[in-house]
Amino acid sequence: MKHTEAWKRSSPNEIKIGLISISDRASKGVYTDEGIPALQLWLQTAISTPCIFHERLIADEQEVITETIVELTDDLGCDLVLTTGGTGPSRRDVTPEATIDAGTREMPGFGEQMRQISLRFVPTAILSRQTAVLREIEGHTALVINLPGQPKSIKETLEGLKDAEGKSIVPGIFAAVPYCIDLIGGPYLETVDEVCKAFRPKTAIRPVR
Repeated sequence: MKHTEAWKRSSPNEIKIGLISISDRASKGVYTDEGIPALQLWLQTAISTPCIFHERLIADEQEVITETIVELTDDLGCDLVLTTGGTGPSRRDVTPEATIDAGTREMPGFGEQMRQISLRFVPTAILSRQTAVLREIEGHTALVINLPGQPKSIKETLEGLKDAEGKSIVPGIFAAVPYCIDLIGGPYLETVDEVCKAFRPKTAIRPVR
Protein backbone atom coordinates (compact mmCIF):
# COMPACT_ATOMS: atom_id res chain seq x y z
CA MET A 1 0.00 0.00 0.00
CA LYS A 2 1.40 3.38 -0.99
CA HIS A 3 1.66 6.08 1.63
CA THR A 4 -0.44 9.13 0.84
CA GLU A 5 0.50 12.76 1.37
CA ALA A 6 -1.68 12.69 4.51
CA TRP A 7 0.70 10.14 6.08
CA LYS A 8 3.62 12.57 6.07
CA ARG A 9 4.84 13.97 9.40
CA SER A 10 6.36 17.38 10.08
CA SER A 11 8.78 15.67 12.51
CA PRO A 12 9.68 11.99 13.13
CA ASN A 13 7.82 11.83 16.45
CA GLU A 14 4.72 13.77 15.43
CA ILE A 15 1.70 11.67 16.35
CA LYS A 16 -1.53 11.66 14.38
CA ILE A 17 -4.64 11.21 16.53
CA GLY A 18 -8.17 10.57 15.29
CA LEU A 19 -11.07 11.65 17.52
CA ILE A 20 -14.53 10.23 16.82
CA SER A 21 -17.64 11.33 18.72
CA ILE A 22 -20.54 8.97 18.15
CA SER A 23 -24.02 10.36 18.85
CA ASP A 24 -27.24 10.39 16.87
CA ARG A 25 -28.48 13.63 18.39
CA ALA A 26 -25.18 15.55 18.41
CA SER A 27 -24.50 14.57 14.79
CA LYS A 28 -27.91 16.07 13.87
CA GLY A 29 -27.24 19.27 15.80
CA VAL A 30 -29.83 18.58 18.51
CA TYR A 31 -27.18 19.40 21.10
CA THR A 32 -23.53 20.40 21.11
CA ASP A 33 -21.01 17.58 21.19
CA GLU A 34 -18.87 17.59 24.35
CA GLY A 35 -16.83 14.47 23.71
CA ILE A 36 -14.32 15.75 21.15
CA PRO A 37 -13.61 19.07 22.95
CA ALA A 38 -13.04 17.19 26.23
CA LEU A 39 -10.76 14.66 24.55
CA GLN A 40 -8.71 17.24 22.70
CA LEU A 41 -8.31 19.45 25.77
CA TRP A 42 -7.05 16.55 27.88
CA LEU A 43 -4.69 15.30 25.18
CA GLN A 44 -3.22 18.75 24.61
CA THR A 45 -2.58 18.98 28.35
CA ALA A 46 -1.13 15.47 28.68
CA ILE A 47 1.00 15.07 25.54
CA SER A 48 4.29 16.94 25.08
CA THR A 49 5.04 15.40 21.67
CA PRO A 50 3.84 17.35 18.60
CA CYS A 51 0.47 16.03 17.48
CA ILE A 52 -2.18 16.53 14.82
CA PHE A 53 -5.88 15.89 15.41
CA HIS A 54 -8.45 14.67 12.91
CA GLU A 55 -12.01 15.00 14.23
CA ARG A 56 -15.24 13.30 13.19
CA LEU A 57 -18.79 13.65 14.60
CA ILE A 58 -21.01 10.81 13.37
CA ALA A 59 -24.24 8.96 14.12
CA ASP A 60 -24.61 5.59 15.86
CA GLU A 61 -24.42 3.56 12.65
CA GLN A 62 -22.18 0.51 12.77
CA GLU A 63 -21.00 0.65 9.17
CA VAL A 64 -20.35 4.40 9.37
CA ILE A 65 -18.30 3.99 12.55
CA THR A 66 -16.19 1.23 11.00
CA GLU A 67 -15.69 3.24 7.80
CA THR A 68 -14.64 6.29 9.82
CA ILE A 69 -12.06 4.32 11.80
CA VAL A 70 -10.68 2.89 8.55
CA GLU A 71 -10.54 6.36 6.97
CA LEU A 72 -8.60 7.80 9.90
CA THR A 73 -6.12 4.93 10.12
CA ASP A 74 -5.65 3.92 6.48
CA ASP A 75 -6.18 7.18 4.58
CA LEU A 76 -4.92 9.75 7.11
CA GLY A 77 -2.31 7.60 8.85
CA CYS A 78 -3.55 8.09 12.42
CA ASP A 79 -1.46 6.23 15.00
CA LEU A 80 -4.15 6.46 17.67
CA VAL A 81 -7.92 6.68 17.29
CA LEU A 82 -10.13 7.46 20.28
CA THR A 83 -13.89 7.08 20.10
CA THR A 84 -16.38 8.47 22.59
CA GLY A 85 -19.96 7.31 23.05
CA GLY A 86 -22.07 4.33 22.01
CA THR A 87 -20.64 1.66 24.33
CA GLY A 88 -23.68 0.85 26.49
CA PRO A 89 -26.21 -1.99 26.21
CA SER A 90 -28.85 -0.09 24.20
CA ARG A 91 -29.60 -1.35 20.70
CA ARG A 92 -28.16 1.81 19.13
CA ASP A 93 -24.90 1.41 21.07
CA VAL A 94 -22.80 -0.33 18.42
CA THR A 95 -19.39 1.28 18.81
CA PRO A 96 -17.66 -1.86 20.19
CA GLU A 97 -18.97 -4.02 17.33
CA ALA A 98 -17.92 -1.43 14.74
CA THR A 99 -14.49 -1.15 16.35
CA ILE A 100 -13.98 -4.91 16.31
CA ASP A 101 -15.02 -4.96 12.64
CA ALA A 102 -12.26 -2.44 11.88
CA GLY A 103 -9.62 -4.23 13.94
CA THR A 104 -7.29 -7.10 13.24
CA ARG A 105 -6.49 -7.92 16.89
CA GLU A 106 -8.26 -7.09 20.14
CA MET A 107 -6.60 -5.38 23.12
CA PRO A 108 -9.05 -6.23 25.95
CA GLY A 109 -6.93 -4.86 28.79
CA PHE A 110 -7.92 -1.26 28.01
CA GLY A 111 -11.62 -1.94 28.46
CA GLU A 112 -11.01 -3.98 31.61
CA GLN A 113 -9.05 -1.15 33.21
CA MET A 114 -11.64 1.48 32.25
CA ARG A 115 -14.35 -0.52 33.99
CA GLN A 116 -12.17 -0.88 37.08
CA ILE A 117 -11.75 2.91 37.23
CA SER A 118 -15.44 3.64 36.66
CA LEU A 119 -16.53 1.09 39.27
CA ARG A 120 -14.97 3.37 41.87
CA PHE A 121 -17.83 5.77 41.16
CA VAL A 122 -20.88 3.86 39.90
CA PRO A 123 -21.94 0.18 39.95
CA THR A 124 -23.37 0.58 36.44
CA ALA A 125 -19.81 0.66 35.09
CA ILE A 126 -20.21 -3.07 34.49
CA LEU A 127 -22.71 -2.21 31.74
CA SER A 128 -19.99 -0.52 29.69
CA ARG A 129 -18.70 -2.53 26.72
CA GLN A 130 -15.67 -0.42 25.83
CA THR A 131 -12.93 -2.25 24.00
CA ALA A 132 -9.74 -1.58 22.05
CA VAL A 133 -8.20 -3.04 18.91
CA LEU A 134 -5.19 -2.82 16.66
CA ARG A 135 -5.79 -2.12 12.99
CA GLU A 136 -2.91 -3.51 10.96
CA ILE A 137 -2.41 -2.75 7.27
CA GLU A 138 0.68 -2.86 5.07
CA GLY A 139 3.20 -0.37 6.44
CA HIS A 140 1.10 0.93 9.31
CA THR A 141 -0.58 -0.13 12.56
CA ALA A 142 -2.95 1.96 14.69
CA LEU A 143 -4.38 1.60 18.18
CA VAL A 144 -8.14 2.21 18.46
CA ILE A 145 -9.75 2.69 21.90
CA ASN A 146 -13.39 3.20 22.90
CA LEU A 147 -13.89 5.78 25.67
CA PRO A 148 -16.96 6.89 27.67
CA GLY A 149 -19.18 9.69 26.40
CA GLN A 150 -19.12 12.09 29.35
CA PRO A 151 -16.20 14.57 29.72
CA LYS A 152 -15.70 13.73 33.42
CA SER A 153 -15.53 10.01 32.69
CA ILE A 154 -13.20 10.57 29.74
CA LYS A 155 -10.72 12.38 31.98
CA GLU A 156 -10.98 9.77 34.74
CA THR A 157 -10.37 6.81 32.45
CA LEU A 158 -7.46 8.44 30.62
CA GLU A 159 -5.77 9.99 33.64
CA GLY A 160 -6.72 7.57 36.42
CA LEU A 161 -7.49 8.40 40.02
CA LYS A 162 -5.25 10.41 42.33
CA ASP A 163 -5.32 11.21 46.04
CA ALA A 164 -5.35 14.71 47.54
CA GLU A 165 -1.57 14.94 47.12
CA GLY A 166 -1.70 13.99 43.46
CA LYS A 167 -0.38 10.47 43.97
CA SER A 168 -1.83 7.83 41.68
CA ILE A 169 -4.37 5.48 43.26
CA VAL A 170 -5.58 3.74 40.11
CA PRO A 171 -3.56 4.16 36.89
CA GLY A 172 -5.37 5.59 33.89
CA ILE A 173 -5.28 3.76 30.59
CA PHE A 174 -3.26 6.43 28.80
CA ALA A 175 -0.16 5.52 30.81
CA ALA A 176 0.10 2.37 28.67
CA VAL A 177 -0.65 4.02 25.32
CA PRO A 178 2.85 5.41 24.48
CA TYR A 179 4.59 2.05 24.94
CA CYS A 180 1.86 0.29 22.97
CA ILE A 181 2.43 2.70 20.10
CA ASP A 182 6.19 1.99 20.38
CA LEU A 183 5.54 -1.73 20.04
CA ILE A 184 3.39 -1.36 16.93
CA GLY A 185 5.99 0.79 15.19
CA GLY A 186 4.55 4.26 15.79
CA PRO A 187 6.23 7.50 16.89
CA TYR A 188 7.78 7.95 20.34
CA LEU A 189 4.98 9.62 22.29
CA GLU A 190 5.96 11.59 25.41
CA THR A 191 3.63 12.82 28.13
CA VAL A 192 3.52 15.49 30.84
CA ASP A 193 4.28 13.53 34.01
CA GLU A 194 2.14 15.76 36.24
CA VAL A 195 -0.93 14.85 34.18
CA CYS A 196 -0.23 11.26 33.15
CA LYS A 197 3.17 9.62 33.40
CA ALA A 198 3.79 7.19 30.56
CA PHE A 199 5.09 3.78 31.61
CA ARG A 200 7.87 2.13 29.64
CA PRO A 201 10.39 -0.54 30.63
CA LYS A 202 13.78 1.06 31.33
CA THR A 203 15.21 -0.44 28.14
CA ALA A 204 12.53 1.34 26.07
CA ILE A 205 13.06 4.83 27.51
CA ARG A 206 14.91 7.21 25.22
CA PRO A 207 17.15 9.98 26.59
CA VAL A 208 15.67 13.46 26.81
CA ARG A 209 16.71 15.57 23.83
